[in-house]
Amino acid sequence: MEFPRKQYMKKLMSKMNNGRVKIITGIRRCGKSYLLFELFVRYLYEKNVSDEQIIRLALDEFPNVRYRNPVELDKYIRDRIINHTKQYYVLIDEIQFVAEIQNPFMEDKKAKLTFIDVLLGLMKIPNADIYVTGSNSKMLSTDILTQFRDRGDEIRVYPLSFAEFYEMYRGNQRDAWIDYYTYGGMPVVMQLSNHEEKSRYLRDLFEYTYIKDVIERHDIQNETAILADLLNIIASSIGSLTNPTKLANSFLSEKQIRINSTTIDRYLGYFMNAFLIHRANRYDVKGKKYMQTPLKYYFTDVGLRNAKLGFRQQEESHIMENVLYCDLIRRGYDIDIGVVEQNIKTEEGKKIRKQLEVDFVVNGGERRFYIQSSLSIADPEKRKQEIASLIRIQDSFNKIVVVRDYIKPWRDDYGILYIGVEQFLRDEDAIQL
Repeated sequence: MEFPRKQYMKKLMSKMNNGRVKIITGIRRCGKSYLLFELFVRYLYEKNVSDEQIIRLALDEFPNVRYRNPVELDKYIRDRIINHTKQYYVLIDEIQFVAEIQNPFMEDKKAKLTFIDVLLGLMKIPNADIYVTGSNSKMLSTDILTQFRDRGDEIRVYPLSFAEFYEMYRGNQRDAWIDYYTYGGMPVVMQLSNHEEKSRYLRDLFEYTYIKDVIERHDIQNETAILADLLNIIASSIGSLTNPTKLANSFLSEKQIRINSTTIDRYLGYFMNAFLIHRANRYDVKGKKYMQTPLKYYFTDVGLRNAKLGFRQQEESHIMENVLYCDLIRRGYDIDIGVVEQNIKTEEGKKIRKQLEVDFVVNGGERRFYIQSSLSIADPEKRKQEIASLIRIQDSFNKIVVVRDYIKPWRDDYGILYIGVEQFLRDEDAIQL
């Protein structure tokens, strides 16, 4: 089964021959290598680029182990750029396998050579266009962008979106949403035939890839179980407000483990750097300021989240919220959790301040959208509850309620748009209806 990954191909094509290193990042097994070595190479062939102009090197393959030495890697590539009248495309997969070595030409033992030195040198070859992918365990986007500053372009790849999933879905399309919110969008999962195979694959990814990556990168010795438990707690509470202090209290009350909030916060940072989870901050819409705590965490892929919990907690409302968050991030928006304060009087006549939540405050350039996620608004009282925060926002930006029900998009008297989740996810222009 072939996934065209049109969004990422468009980005690659737009950045060709721009004099910068293209750095393809994203959660492990989301299709970075396939994007570069299959889809992008095919595109180059269609543009009449010859084999000799495409320098491909997969550093995770045993025949290429010698090129994990940065000096050997540099020599290998330069020896193949033999015609200065032709454009060459250098594609390096799993760049993190390149070792850090002492500079053999300097006596100073602190003088090191890494893949960064190789790439910065290759960039100066006028007819070489450089593309790399790397593992999150040793090559994080934050590390790379710091090293390259204004000389590298990051292309973040995500698991299959629902739109991509739906396009390739081979079953009854009415079942597509159920399969997606159950198993997520990791490409290999879509090629597996039953629940047992999908479940095993997703659980193995956690145990043998993601957790292992975090442990190796940060040299964690004795707290593997704590990392797993922390992910379980986050997975159980998607869509719920929390913070490191609350999570530390959960360890104490549920596991009888005392761990301070600073350590919890550091571990959450490890998971975010590995692209396993995202953090959404809270934003006071009327006060136009950020609130430090509490906040929310979402999984990059809901299938991974569900597998981590053994598919036991399948609350569609929370999973749908997670799917919407990730899809909006994939589209390039900045997402916050909105808060709208309301002054009310109690039955005793006492004035109190109440906080109403907006699921997503979506920002993109000069555009903004406010989005609520709801399984259903068929009940009038439920709809009133869902839009309570939206009708108190006085600006003119679009306000949207995304529902699980199959409905034809419509607007109410407040100008709020109601739309079904499948249409919203499949049609990126739906956000502007």
